[in-house]
Amino acid sequence: MGKVISFINQKGGVGKTTMAFNAAHALAKNGHKVLAIDLDPQANLTLLFKAENDPNIYQLLVNSVKELKMLHAPAMLSSVLKRGSVDLLPAGQELSGFDLTVAGINAPRQLVLRKFMEVNDLRDRYDFIIIDCPPTLGLLVINALCASDGVIVPFRPDDFSLKGLEHFYQVIEDIADMGIVKAPEVFLHVPNLVDLRRKQESDDLAKIITSIDSELGEGKVFSPFLNKAGLVKSLSSRKSVFDFKTQEFSELQEKFSGVAKKIEEWSYEHI
Repeated sequence: MGKVISFINQKGGVGKTTMAFNAAHALAKNGHKVLAIDLDPQANLTLLFKAENDPNIYQLLVNSVKELKMLHAPAMLSSVLKRGSVDLLPAGQELSGFDLTVAGINAPRQLVLRKFMEVNDLRDRYDFIIIDCPPTLGLLVINALCASDGVIVPFRPDDFSLKGLEHFYQVIEDIADMGIVKAPEVFLHVPNLVDLRRKQESDDLAKIITSIDSELGEGKVFSPFLNKAGLVKSLSSRKSVFDFKTQEFSELQEKFSGVAKKIEEWSYEHI
């Protein structure tokens, strides 16, 4: 059965979508069957895949709730799913209204995504399902957490990130306290867009790592991703770093392969 992993940070601008996109391609490069789910109304992951998004995951989620029959759209999984080396369920701006759409249903609102995945046997069809979440801690993110086995948190090394992580851990505890599903494990934090030449940034990173080590135990922080021009180049061309053969991208390829290895190791420990 495949593992579901969400890339989450309620703070924007941390490179979360870039991390999810390239990690998914690194896993596919290793021979895994991978599905990426874009759950962010901004649909940046969908843009990176150069995918059409009408219809998108929003219509599929609404269609999966019987109580919302009056809102059902003529969309099926087969017509929304974009196939490639990494398959994609695209996002659309409609997702920004998800909270209001499901506000009045009797079924557990936090389990809509999980039930959709179960009905469509997505865990059996893929080795890994990577979810790119919006930069909030709203209902879409709660749905992602309730559907996930594990969580990866990309972050920028600053004081705001430390405060945000503390809030996020509390949300994980709240999900565990609900007792409806098993809370996912936050098994990796990835410092991203780091400039170690700046002393304040180095000091903030050390402080965050110390906090994570004390909260979750050591070994939960990946080595920093530096602010590389190659990453900007790959994003502007809407390609993964593995699509480039030049030496410029070798370090980035190695780093994302390392993230994929961490995901694989964690997955094998949780079979």
